[in-house]
Amino acid sequence: MAAHPPKTKILISENKRLQNLKEAFEKKYGEAPLFYAQAPGRVNLIGEHIDYCGYAVLPMAIEQSILAAVTVNDSKKIHLANTDPKYKDFTVSSEDIEIDKDNPQWYYYFLCGVKGIQEHLGKVPLSGMKCVVDGTIPASSGLSSSSALVCCAALLTMEANHKSLNKVALAEISAKCERYIGTEGGGMDQSISFLAEEGTAKLIEFQPLRASDVRLPEGAVFVISNCCVEMNKAATSHFNIRVVECRIATKMLAKARGLEWGRLLKLSQVQTELEASLEEMLRLVAEVLHPEPYSREEVCKALGITTEQLCTDLLSPNTQHVTQFKLYQRARHVYGEAARVLRFKSVCDEAPSAPNGVQRLGDLMKQSHASCRDLYECSCLELDQLVETCLESGAVGSRLTGAGWGGCAVSMVPTDKVESFLKSVRELYYTPDPRRAELENHSLFVTKPGGGAAIFLED
Repeated sequence: MAAHPPKTKILISENKRLQNLKEAFEKKYGEAPLFYAQAPGRVNLIGEHIDYCGYAVLPMAIEQSILAAVTVNDSKKIHLANTDPKYKDFTVSSEDIEIDKDNPQWYYYFLCGVKGIQEHLGKVPLSGMKCVVDGTIPASSGLSSSSALVCCAALLTMEANHKSLNKVALAEISAKCERYIGTEGGGMDQSISFLAEEGTAKLIEFQPLRASDVRLPEGAVFVISNCCVEMNKAATSHFNIRVVECRIATKMLAKARGLEWGRLLKLSQVQTELEASLEEMLRLVAEVLHPEPYSREEVCKALGITTEQLCTDLLSPNTQHVTQFKLYQRARHVYGEAARVLRFKSVCDEAPSAPNGVQRLGDLMKQSHASCRDLYECSCLELDQLVETCLESGAVGSRLTGAGWGGCAVSMVPTDKVESFLKSVRELYYTPDPRRAELENHSLFVTKPGGGAAIFLED
């Protein structure tokens, strides 16, 4: 795997999307782009809501991506435009980038990437830029459109300022800088966006960040279907509440076993400190935590902290209102899902000799969705309905992918059943609902592992 994102010369006239973007850029700014940057979306095959707990995940990049055309100047201004007219233009000084967490507009995600690179470079003055952005990843769909935008912006900012960083460094910077807009994610989305390679999914591990190939079994393909409910994770507290619940569960489990709980933040760290298996961690959860929700007072009493310390040290800015925490359920999901990721990888490693490999992977996907639905409570009625429809239509496994509360399902479908599967899902889920039917062309598609972020230069 190359250490740095590839920089490729390309005939723009042979790529319709690049040609259209070039024309839009020239119409907008009256000059030709200097270069183009692209970052892919991703679909997570298994391993939901566990990256920020320190556990490995198993995503692959998809063909849908964020693509940006760029010129560079000495104006110290960043001009942003989008090919989709519903997204407003924005201009900001490169010396004074402010991101409004309470107003998560598309350009603030872009500016997260720019600011992340600026901070990494030591707050040096950045070149002025003119950019036009084009996206084919459905917004708020769980396919990482926002993180791909952050990654694309980070990459093009490096290129515009004649700097170079390897893929791992870019992924780590992009993961951290998305917190400027209030999302406390774990780094999966940014890692696969930079580390992806065509033809293979990746097992992404953390601390240190690394990626290894996962060859998917023959005889099945992955199909993405959008439930058509949008969910912007930065615009609600759902996502960060789960992060906080996992953080509190970490402290409770660590304290119960006599560890230095004050310094531990992630559930994986408790496992490491105890040198325990995931199965042993699941037993520990059952011993230490009760299924009933914990009140603020109960958490504070168990940890020996004040309400002020809870708010300052454990809660995030947009979770200060939360009064109850489902620690048992969240920890059970995380340890169980971490185990499912390792089993999924193991079955893939056995292929093609693995007996009933495709069915075993499908079963793991079904278990994952049930856990997301029942223990992590990050599904929604439409997603559950869509997953059931996919299974009824011939998928061997189906589950929500991404943060949840809307967005997409990913289904594993035998190759010889793809056409009948698509027809059935279309007729059962999309056609009966006028709004879904209108969105169906961009909501149901077969996907395969795509490549990572790249720079394109006109040949």
